[in-house]
Amino acid sequence: MIDTSISPDTKGNHSRLGVIFLTLFLDLVGFSIIFPLFPAMLDYYLPSGDGGHSLLGQLIAPLANWAERSGAADPRFMTAVLFGGILGSLYSILQFICAPLWGAYSDRVGRRKVLLITISGLALSYILWFFAASFWVLVLARVLGGAMGGNLSVATAAVADTTTRAKRSSGLAIIGIAFGLGFIVGPAIGGLFALIDLTEIAPSLKAFGINPFSVPALVSLTLTAVNLAWVYRRFEETLPESKREQAKPERRGLAVFRIFQCSEPATRRTNFVYLIYMLAFSGMEFTLTFLAVERFAFSPAQNGGMFVFIGLILVLVQGGIVRRLATPVGEKRLALAGLACGVAAFLALAMAMQLGLFFGALALMAFSIGLASPTLSALVSLYSNESDQGANLGIFRSAGSLARAIGPLVAAFVYFVYGSKSAYLFGAVVVILPLVMALKLPKPHKGTS
Repeated sequence: MIDTSISPDTKGNHSRLGVIFLTLFLDLVGFSIIFPLFPAMLDYYLPSGDGGHSLLGQLIAPLANWAERSGAADPRFMTAVLFGGILGSLYSILQFICAPLWGAYSDRVGRRKVLLITISGLALSYILWFFAASFWVLVLARVLGGAMGGNLSVATAAVADTTTRAKRSSGLAIIGIAFGLGFIVGPAIGGLFALIDLTEIAPSLKAFGINPFSVPALVSLTLTAVNLAWVYRRFEETLPESKREQAKPERRGLAVFRIFQCSEPATRRTNFVYLIYMLAFSGMEFTLTFLAVERFAFSPAQNGGMFVFIGLILVLVQGGIVRRLATPVGEKRLALAGLACGVAAFLALAMAMQLGLFFGALALMAFSIGLASPTLSALVSLYSNESDQGANLGIFRSAGSLARAIGPLVAAFVYFVYGSKSAYLFGAVVVILPLVMALKLPKPHKGTS
């Protein structure tokens, strides 16, 4: 029986989905503001270029030496990119560990409480970034932000709470739309506000830890504060007490390891499909700007436009195709179509020497992630019991975080050692594996609830 207080397909549930959408959008904009700043951050935290005898310099030195030995045209820039990749990996590793823990905790205490805790933690991480004159304060901010970044799994579970099983994919597609819009707006805001350096306007602020990136940090903090107030005032609990699970002994440990030991075979297989697919996709995402510069001499502005192009297609696919076709076509078929598009996209990117083919490949890649991501998460939700939604979706999201921690570093190594064509052909081969695995996924039972 469905609890009438959260009965699906009501005006109240549409309102909840709108609140969740804005919550995710604000969260992802604040998160992605830092992306275009990584190269400049290395220049700031290592002003001498080698870091001297500092601990940070000693950590960066192997990257710089490897970049020089690789024969890169600009070893300094490659070092900066690898530096940014490691910071991004640190954030993703913390998400990998914490997302299933937050998801499982929300199964016991409700979604609203966990969202308030994690958003507050993100706000604190941005405060640390604002005062991060020291590199190690920046690292602490990224660690805290990554640990609190598991709220995506909680928001995903909240969508699952408010949609019927038949409409699960169309509901979860709003997460992909928020992703697409957030990753369009966030880097643009970061690049714009990075032009404002408070240490040049008022040099005395340096004594308080203010740094050249404090304004983007302040913007992230402001968005997060708005998000926190929005959730506090507008977000209504989606998981009633009658459906909350009691703490189970087997979940008192690190729930992250259940990605390998999940009791439901279909859920475990779906997690591995997503993990392997995202390894390839995150590697492509990380090396794509290098490919554009190498083959077409793209400027930073053109690279930004390229991601806007991808983001717009992503929004259209998830907001149009997935929401309309998930019910008549089915999640498994759409996921298979997305994975097949991924194989084709990697092959096209490997061969793309003309702009037309290049942008066609980018469109295929946007179709791939736009079809695969929401439908795979919907399959995990549909394979799960109501009391396991948060935990299982947290494990699913942590699989993506693990992929984002490993994929960019592996892709960068293959790209710079073996060349762009080999790297993208390798990506195509990698995506074939989850495509084959997904063929054996069972058809989910949707029922009427």
